[in-house]
Amino acid sequence: MFFSKKKFRLASMIACGILASALFTGCGEQSGGGGEKAAGDEIVVGANFELTGNHAQYGANANNGLKLAIKEVNDAGGIGGKKIKIVEADAKSEAAESVNAATKLISDDKVVALVGPAVTANVIAESQVATDSMVPIIAPAATNPDVTVENGKVKPYVFRSCFIDPQQSEVMAQFARKDLMANTAVLYLDSSSDYSKSLGKIFKEHFEADGGTVVMEEAFLAKDQDFKAALTKIQTANADVIFVPAYYEEVGKIVKQARELGINAAILGTDGWDDSKVTDIAGKDALNNTFFCTHYFEGDAEVQPFIKAYKAEYNNDPNVFAALGYDAGKMLVNAIEKGGNDSQKIRDNIEAITDLQVGTGKITMDAATHNPIKGIVVIETKNGVRELRTKIAPVSPEAEK
Repeated sequence: MFFSKKKFRLASMIACGILASALFTGCGEQSGGGGEKAAGDEIVVGANFELTGNHAQYGANANNGLKLAIKEVNDAGGIGGKKIKIVEADAKSEAAESVNAATKLISDDKVVALVGPAVTANVIAESQVATDSMVPIIAPAATNPDVTVENGKVKPYVFRSCFIDPQQSEVMAQFARKDLMANTAVLYLDSSSDYSKSLGKIFKEHFEADGGTVVMEEAFLAKDQDFKAALTKIQTANADVIFVPAYYEEVGKIVKQARELGINAAILGTDGWDDSKVTDIAGKDALNNTFFCTHYFEGDAEVQPFIKAYKAEYNNDPNVFAALGYDAGKMLVNAIEKGGNDSQKIRDNIEAITDLQVGTGKITMDAATHNPIKGIVVIETKNGVRELRTKIAPVSPEAEK
């Protein structure tokens, strides 16, 4: 999110060199990844999440979802008489620290698989170390296509439990044009976030390809508090919709301040909106005429078991990061249950996932892209209550587009 690919590779190479010196062997020479790591009474997996720093709220929630999925299988007796042990490491919301954490989990803790981090940049940073060590990664919430596919080639050990940015943006562009009959749009993007910029770019492409016009683009920075100067400019555009692909903290403030200025246009977003705190920040009335796409609708019967279990465990409602962390945990458990007692078998079994029931619905893994084939929902908020506006059936993601 904040580092170039060259810096990702450099950080990974440095960490790999450290690992090689410590073990007197190259990272790429570890045959089978975790072939002997699950020989005892436990199967050891790594949770590499942002537990401190700017993205701690995302990492902590995803980590909670993962821990719940593992707790459920352990409470039921484990797998083949073995319990799954989670070793946690703090990625500290930094790419370089994500590499350090992954290196420790693989070399010192002997994990057979990694889950996390939460955000794109940190997953990409750790992916070379994990790939060289042949240890699979499941990224719960990293939506950029580059996480699993680079230069048109799938990364063999990297998977995800979320859909990708192009799917979200295409859905919302089509929703704006066909459901809301919008002809004009404004983009209001977080210029410090690759997530936001990628979503904005793809939304514009699809919206204009469908005959709409993006009449203005404005930007803000994560952690900004006052958005009224930019919103005043946006108001002059008099656009039909405003697309704000960002995370809930800023979204709540933006929506609140937009309504205070008298902006009544529909405001659209993506899965970063999916947290009940948006209502706390923006207020119920301000969220009328807002829409966002996400991974599940909390009213669906198939997601109720996860929601109830999460509330019972943590005494609060799950957000999208918690749900996707849980999904990643269920995918990992399934891979281990199907004979995944080492890293290579786990990798193979994740790639072969078909019609697996997870917390947010059912997932099939696209072996060509390592992205899940899953449905998308569009949520409308009315007087503080979320309602299902539309549901899009699962389609195979095409990461190269």
